[in-house]
Amino acid sequence: MNQRQLFLNHVGQTSDAPLALEIVKARGSRLWDVAGKEYIDLIGGISVCNVGHCHPKVVDAVQKQAAEYMHIMVYGELLVTPQVAYAKKLVDHLPASLNSVFYTASGSEATEGAMKLAKRATNRTQIIGFKNSYHGSTQGALSIMGSEYWKNAFRPLLPDTLQLEYNSFDDLQYITEQTACVVAETIQAEAGVLKPQNGWLLALRNRCTATGTLLVLDEIQCGFGRNGTLWAFQQFDVVPDILLLGKALGGGMPLGAFVADKKLMDLFTYNPVLGHINTFGGHPVSCAAGLAAFNILTEENLLSAIKEKEALFLYLLQHPVIKAVRSCGLMIAVEFDSFETNKKIIDILVDVNPGNTGVFTDWFLFASNCLRIVPPLVISNEEISLACKSIIRALDRFKG
Repeated sequence: MNQRQLFLNHVGQTSDAPLALEIVKARGSRLWDVAGKEYIDLIGGISVCNVGHCHPKVVDAVQKQAAEYMHIMVYGELLVTPQVAYAKKLVDHLPASLNSVFYTASGSEATEGAMKLAKRATNRTQIIGFKNSYHGSTQGALSIMGSEYWKNAFRPLLPDTLQLEYNSFDDLQYITEQTACVVAETIQAEAGVLKPQNGWLLALRNRCTATGTLLVLDEIQCGFGRNGTLWAFQQFDVVPDILLLGKALGGGMPLGAFVADKKLMDLFTYNPVLGHINTFGGHPVSCAAGLAAFNILTEENLLSAIKEKEALFLYLLQHPVIKAVRSCGLMIAVEFDSFETNKKIIDILVDVNPGNTGVFTDWFLFASNCLRIVPPLVISNEEISLACKSIIRALDRFKG
């Protein structure tokens, strides 16, 4: 039985038609499959591999930490040096009120922890999210997801949740003294790259402050330079009460976190003690990898080229089949008329002739007619040009 059949038979599936590429090597912004075919990776693990696949400094950090120790105790009881070093590095690059890091094993778990902290801090129960928002697939995160399609099969979910319209000033009135927290993506990713407009995020911040509601900003997908600044909220003169991190946080290893003021975070230490715990949050190897990747991001000045690379994508992605292109840094949505068109383009890009370079990309959960471009931030201008030429050729082939 071949590997594909073993994969289909024994690995839990998320769709009835997985792409099932067998990738055997990844470096920088490139992937190679078992047949030796090469692909430009426009996904980067969906904003995970910001400093590229297998960066030598990240690999070295993983190997060194694995040789010292891996798992030693559930999170929070022992002084784990990689956790401490990374937490200090993160808070040194965050506003003063975001000074305490609670590690988790994923972004979904970070969402869950933030929701619990908000309830504990405010003694309120209502949690508000936004339509077409995504914060994870666990039941609490699913409860505030902004799409009924993805939720209905799993009800009942958490009570006392509400979804508002992103960028609606009128909807801010529904945030009241009964609201524990509002959870919002700084940039709505799965909606097809939607940015806050006309001071809306600042108005949201002010409404939360006025009602004593905690503002939770989800930068799981858009953090770590993805949008051209280290944190996306820096572009809107807003500071959240709780920040959600994941994906690129671990430098390619599994890691999530929520960050808040220590006075807030200490509420987990009493009534009850162990108010929030997990086994693998802040895994030493993940923290070592994440710290190495963060140092690469900041010390090698990767952010300075983001806007130039964004502009190059926008310049090259012009074709009659393309309805619109939305971007915020290296988070880009290429809009077509339908999911069917998008899927055909995605399949054409992957299924190139032997010897040619393919392009690996996919679609957005709440904007399935949009092609997703979230490459490693280290992608070169030459790779961008090659990928865009391949996309244009695929569109010509589709149109023809």
